[in-house]
Amino acid sequence: MQEYLLFMKTLPLLRDEKKNRVTVVCADGDISVYSHCAYCGHCRGIRVGKRCVSSPQAQTLSELKKGTAGDDSLMNAAMMFNTLIRDGSSLDCDDDGNEGFKSLY
Repeated sequence: MQEYLLFMKTLPLLRDEKKNRVTVVCADGDISVYSHCAYCGHCRGIRVGKRCVSSPQAQTLSELKKGTAGDDSLMNAAMMFNTLIRDGSSLDCDDDGNEGFKSLY
């Protein structure tokens, strides 16, 4: 497991307060965290302070596949992601091959 973490990319969050926009530089270019990273299969977590919180959407999707979560869980996961981005400093991304966006769903 530690070997996996050593090769993960950390993408700093770039904030534009005037436009209320948060972006990262990824293989696809300068992309919105809210519309792309939130739903990307490469997103592994959000760095908040010294800890990394795993992607709420990925966790919820896993629970939905097992049948242990309801449909409203996806909305709650999206709201949690937005809160983590507000407080976070960077994203952990496992796109070491520079493939770009990979749909989570």
